Formats: sequence, C-alpha cells, structure tokens
Amino acid sequence: MVMHFPALGSRRAIIDRRAISDNIVALAQAHNGDPMKLRLAIVGELRTALEQGRKEVARRLEAKPTRGRETVSAFAFLIDQILRLLYDATTHHLYPASNRSTGERIVLIAVGGYGRGEMAPYSDIDIGFITPWKPTGWTEQVIESMLYSLWDLGLKVGHSSRSIDETMRMANADLTVRTALLEARYIWGDRPLYEETAARFGAEVVQGTARAFIADKLAEREERHKRMGDSRYVVEPNVKEGKGGLRDLHTLFWIGKYVHRVQSVAELVDSGLLTQAELRQFQKAEDFLWAVRCHLHTITGRAEDRLTFDLQLEIATRMRFTARQGQSGVERFMRYYFLNAKTVGDLTAVFLAHLDDQFAAKGRRYIPAFFRRPKKLDGFILDRGRLALPDDNFFRDDPVRLLEIFALADRHGLSIHPSAMRAASRDAPHITAKVRRDPRANAAFLDVLTSPRDPETVLRWMNESSVFGRFIPDFRRVVAQMQFDMYHHYTVDEHTIRAIGLLSRIEKGELASEHPLSSEIMAKLISRRALYVAVLLHDIAKGRGGDHSILGAEVAEHLCPRLGLSDAETETVAWLVRYHLLMSATAFKRDLADYKTILDFADVVQSAERLKLLLCLTIVDIRAVGPGVWNSWKRQLLGDLYESAEEVLRLGHKLRGREERVAAKQAALQQALGLSDDDFRQFAKRLPESYWIAEPDDILVHNARHILASDGSPLSIAAEYYPQRGATLVTVYATDHPGLFYRIAGAIHLAGGNIIDARIHTTRDGVAVDNFLVQDPLGGAFHSPEQLQRIKVAIEDALANRHRLITKLEARPLPRTRAEAFRIAPNVLIDNKASNRFTVVEVNARDRPALLFALANALFQSKVTVHSAHVATYGERAVDTFYITDLLGGKIEAKGRLQTLERRLLEAAGGDVDIALQMA
Repeated sequence: MVMHFPALGSRRAIIDRRAISDNIVALAQAHNGDPMKLRLAIVGELRTALEQGRKEVARRLEAKPTRGRETVSAFAFLIDQILRLLYDATTHHLYPASNRSTGERIVLIAVGGYGRGEMAPYSDIDIGFITPWKPTGWTEQVIESMLYSLWDLGLKVGHSSRSIDETMRMANADLTVRTALLEARYIWGDRPLYEETAARFGAEVVQGTARAFIADKLAEREERHKRMGDSRYVVEPNVKEGKGGLRDLHTLFWIGKYVHRVQSVAELVDSGLLTQAELRQFQKAEDFLWAVRCHLHTITGRAEDRLTFDLQLEIATRMRFTARQGQSGVERFMRYYFLNAKTVGDLTAVFLAHLDDQFAAKGRRYIPAFFRRPKKLDGFILDRGRLALPDDNFFRDDPVRLLEIFALADRHGLSIHPSAMRAASRDAPHITAKVRRDPRANAAFLDVLTSPRDPETVLRWMNESSVFGRFIPDFRRVVAQMQFDMYHHYTVDEHTIRAIGLLSRIEKGELASEHPLSSEIMAKLISRRALYVAVLLHDIAKGRGGDHSILGAEVAEHLCPRLGLSDAETETVAWLVRYHLLMSATAFKRDLADYKTILDFADVVQSAERLKLLLCLTIVDIRAVGPGVWNSWKRQLLGDLYESAEEVLRLGHKLRGREERVAAKQAALQQALGLSDDDFRQFAKRLPESYWIAEPDDILVHNARHILASDGSPLSIAAEYYPQRGATLVTVYATDHPGLFYRIAGAIHLAGGNIIDARIHTTRDGVAVDNFLVQDPLGGAFHSPEQLQRIKVAIEDALANRHRLITKLEARPLPRTRAEAFRIAPNVLIDNKASNRFTVVEVNARDRPALLFALANALFQSKVTVHSAHVATYGERAVDTFYITDLLGGKIEAKGRLQTLERRLLEAAGGDVDIALQMA
C-alpha cells in the first residue's frame, strides 16, 4: 500500500493510533452490551486524541511558521487516523457483522482538498462512503453512526453515500462532484471496492472529456475571480478563492491530473506542463499560501480565508516579518504575499499556454484578415496569430527587443506567445543601464505608455514579465507594494496601471457619461504625453519614508529626459507629480465658497493647461483607488473647483464666472419651484452667495421646498434617502444658536447614524440650513420610514432639551470598527491664512463613531461659531475641516486661545467619546 505523507516526521507525536486502538478495545470490553454508552466512550477517547493532535500541529506551525505544506499534511494525517479508528470501532464493536454478504461492503474515501492530503485546521472534512450496490441495513447503520460520532467530535463534515453506479452517474452530471472524485483517496475499508471505483471513474467519466473539463474549469475560475474582485492585488485578499490564491494552483493541478492522469504536482514536469524551475515556484508559492491560511484558521478558530487588516498584523508577527528599509513588518509580509500571488498568475498563464498548444488544431490560433496581417515584425515571427521568437537567444542577442515586442503587440493588436513571455521573464535581467539609456528602448516604452489603443493591457503584460520593473527600476520598488490602510484597495503597481487604463478610456470617450468635463478636456490637451507619464509616476516614490509627492517629482526630473521628453514636458510632469494631491485636498477639505480658497489654489497652479492636466490626473488617481471611492459628490466638488480656478486663471476670458454660475443655479431653482419673480427674489436674498456656490442643484431644490414648507416654524427637520451618495440626507432648518451643530451631530449618533458629510449655512436673517449625509454603521443608508423618523425625533429631542444628550450618549455602546486595526496619531492644523474671514481648522484622526460629535462639542466648549464643516474619509483616516470665528464673527488669533482650542480638539480626536463627554 502507498504510504501517504512520506515527508511527515514524528507521526506518533501527532496521534498514536495503536495505543488509542488498544484503549478502544478495552472500552468495548468494559461496556459490552451497551452500544450507546460505548459510542459515547469511543467519541470521548477520540476527542482527547483530536485535541492533543491539534495542539501538536499548532506547536509545529508556531515553531516553523512558514511551512504550510507540513501543517496541512499533519492535519490531514490526524483526521485520517481518527477516521480509521472510528471506522474500526464502528464495524468491529458497535455494529459487528460476522457473516457479511457481497453487498455489505463499504469503503471510506477522502475527496476534494482532503483527498489531496491537504487540510487546514478548520476546513470541512470531505468524505464519501461507497457501496457496491444499493446500501443494506448494516451499511446504513455504520454510515449513520460514524457521521453522528464525527459531529459529536465537533467536526464539520461534507459527506456523500452512494453506490458505484450512482457515483458514476453523478460525476458525469455534476462538475463539482467530478472534481471532488478526481482527487479521491482511499482512507479505510474495502480496498478492492475503491480500486473498482477508481478504474470506472477513469474509463466512464474522464476518458474523452478532457477538453470539456478544461473549458468548464476555466469558466468556473473566471466566475470566481469576478466574484472575488478580479485582481490578485486586492489589499484584503481571499487566500483560498481570490485571484492568485490556492484555488488557482489547485485548478492547474486538477486540469493536469484530468488530462495526463498525474498523481502529484511533480509529475506535471514529465507531461510538459511545467519546467523544473516552474515546479519549484509552484511549490514555494503553495507552501507560503498554505502557511498563511493555516495561521488564519488558527488565530480565528474557524475556517477564515480572508486576510483582513487586523489579521495581517497578527500573521506578519507570527511569520516573523520585521520592519526594514522604511517598510513596516506587515507591509513587507503583504508585499511577499502579492509577489507569490503574481507567481501563481505567471504559472497559470504558462500552464494554460502549454495546454493550448497541446490541444490546438494544426494551423493558426486565429487567422487575421489579410490586410490586417502585419508586414513588418522587426525579426519576430507569428505563431498561430501570436508574436513569438525566431530562436531562444533572440532577446539576449539584443535586449532592446524586450521592449520592442510589447510595442509591436500594441501597435498591431496582437497577443504574445506564452513561450515568448516566459523568455522575456527569463531574460529581463539583461536590461542593463546601457539598455535603459538606449533611445530605441525608451521610444518603444513611451509608445506603449501613451498608446491610443490599450496601454493598460500591454503594461500589465510588461509588468507580469518583470520587463517593466527592470526598465524602470523605480517602478520595480513599488511592484506588489501594498499600503496598509483601508482607503487603497490595490497595490501601488496595480493602482498605477489601472489609472493609466482609466485615462486611456476617458481619452477614447468610453467614460463620457461619467466624466463629461475630463472627456472634453482630453481632446484639447497640448501636453498629452506629459499627462500619461505623470500618471505613471504619481505614486512611484511610495514606501521610501518621505513625502512621496516631493520624492516622486525628483524621480520625474531624472527619468523624463531619458524617456525622450523635452525640458518643458519634464517640468510639467515633475510639477504634476509634486502637486497631484492638491486638487483633491482643496476640493474635499476646503470651503470652495470662500474665494481665497480658489485664489490660493490658482496661485499654485498658475496656468490653464496645468489645471486641465491636474483635473484629469486627480480623477484617474481617485477612481483607480478602488470600487466605490469615486462618486457624484466628488465629481461635482472637483468640477466646481475647476470652473472657479479656470475663471481666475483665464483673467476674464472664462465664459461662466462665479456670478454667472450663481445666477444659473438660481434660474434653474426658480423654474423647478415655479415661483414668481418677486417671491423668488424674496427667497433668494435670504441666502448668502457661499450657499449657492456650495450646494448642487438637486440639494438646492430639496432645501428650498423644505424651507418654503416650514412656513416660518422655528424648527423643521427632513430626512430622506439620497441615492447619489448611497446615504440619507438629513436637513435641519432651525434658528441658529451656539451648540446647534454639536447637538445635531450627537443626536444623529444617538439614532445610530454616522455622518459622512456636513455642510452648514446660515441665512442672512439668522436661521441655520444644515445638510448632513448620514450612513448606518455598516456604510449603508437609512431607508425605512421608522429609521428616518427615529433620526428626526432624536434631533428634535436634542434641540428641545427633552433629555440630557450627554447622559444618553454615555449609555450608548460604541460599535467596534475595522479601523481599530490601525494606529493614527491625531493632528490638528490651525490656519489663519487660508481664508480672509475665517480661521480654518483641519483635524486628522482615526475614523470612529461619534468623532464628528466629539470635535463639534470641543468647538462648542471653546466658544466658537462653526460656519462650515467639510467631512472627508480616506479608509480608516478621517479629515474634518471647520471654518470658524469667535462669537463676534472675528478670526481667532490670540495665542493662548489657539493653544486651548488645539488641546481640546486633540483630546476629542485622540480619545474615546467618553473624554468628549467629560469635557461637556
């Protein structure tokens, strides 16, 4: 019999089957005649063995935290022995059958991952019971008893019970069953029955169905990738199901096993699907990914496969990753994770290409139309429609060709043969400083980067072959580099390539409905090349320990001339990289209705062309962060800032200036409301110009109807779902007084809401019009009438002093959030130069429930008036900006008062809500 787990040492330290078997025999003698008591005693004996075995395997993982294969083999071995002991105990002591018929035979098999001999600590145990024909009374008793015993042991069991004929029928009909049986392994019972099943499976199910199985498995893989985010560079990856995870490696093995009947990964080399070097990469990646998954299970005590931020910290520590060269231990751990995920992707591409070659019909993979067939291939050849190499030394003879192959692929819309991709990966180290200086190489790279066709796809190929990082060494430093925060969804290289792809799609007009302004701008740009290079370089200096904008600008100054950019283009790229965060910071953290904000921004930008470039760069940078980050609110704020700054920069040549925009908004509002000129004039003159600038058209309509319907009431509250932001819009129209803002913020928190944006206005006759965007603790909107009423009642009670707000807040428990995995030192910036009328206060802190209430309360205690508030969140980081004055309407300039204000805000930002409550 083949011995499984040959590399597993000190097996008896995990479980001593002989000793436990002797104990069970003794228990059977002690409980003779009482099967119920005997079954419970057997389960007790096995439970002790299982617990001790788990502890031993966990101890081995702790001692060798990167040896994933050893750990999963040890767990599979432990479960094997438990099942064998239970099978023997059930068939010999609980339900002995002295004279079995040929139909009373049974075999126990392991299927799925467990059948492969791999088992994470809390994975399901997938087993099958196979009988020759329809089950008899004895076989049903045995199976039922074993399952009850396994459940009593606390094991999660996936099981099936079928005859051989039934098994073949199910395997032919269901891909999942067929895949599970592909890895079936004998555990215990009737061995000839297992061998008959295996032989029939090969002859009746596998024979002649390889093509269909491959197609089904690849379709299943595509669907799984879409479900998991369709990128191997998601910063909270799923280790099992995600792109570049264990399931991708398993899919390769399944296909290889189905096609070539191999029994181990090593045999894929003999079948020509992997080289010896690729096999080592496969085993190394698999070992690491299994280690990560085992740690996930061990830490959480359950089958957890998602590598969340809090678990990343713990696993990085357990696997002994320490801080080095400006990167924290967790960032180094995650970079290594993504490099392994990239390896899995590379292996998948090569593996599938070999399969394609093995299964392809003779001739071309596709035959392009005659007129599309490229005539000049610079020495490269076409192999079934894909760019290939004439000989194996082609790249080494002239390493510039490593760049030219990608430029050719882009120019002619061709894919690259996997053998050529493999050769590019192998020969990428031949890209030396001499090659990097070569004008041909730089021209080829720039052609790909600024391609009007599909630069994202070709740059991704270039990155996967390592040519990208070898040619741009600064880019190599950010490959697979994650940013340990909740804002960025992808690694730096993935974010950059996605941003270039988005810019290309905007330029081609594919996103005109989502980005009408930037789509129009892109068609008129003078400095198109500079913009593409700036998108490439905007995050190039991340992870170096300094300000990546400043360091990135220095990289641009050195790299751009090498790429063939002029001095003027180089200066533009360096400026864009240096200030690539300026526009978003101004739009989202400052009051655009304050004219000095616009003047200060325009003073840095200085030209209309730079403004266009900066808008396009800002949009693709935000959108490439991840799904759900871009929204209509951000589009409007950036659009407003662009138009206001353009008015200043064009020195009166702008068609729609500030006054014209206000007039246009008022005209649209009057039409929507259907008011007469006199009535609308009376309404409009109550509201300051800053209100008209700050609010979008739909909010203006909503507010106006609310104000008109209030009919002079001292307090009116509206709450409704606002789909543009996936949030609830809460509007409070009330007589303004000190403390109004903090009381509303506290009431919304009491009602279970989290404020994601707040805009505060006061009419010329002293009435507050405050708009709040509110979400529930899970990031969704309040929809139901009961929820909306609860918010309104909470605000009414708070403003009418029907109860002590502080007492109520103290009694409310704060929900735990994912942001608690991060440590962010609070920071308060007070600026008296950013506005002519107001003191601008910016607070940076870790986002948490009731943060805005704590800050608003601190401002109230400091006896200041809040004129506008701007709430921005970047994952776990909150940036709240307040435009304030003293109670008489003047700036706060006294040094002592500024220090007190800063201290109060730091206490509110850094502590729990309890500190803010004590201050109150």
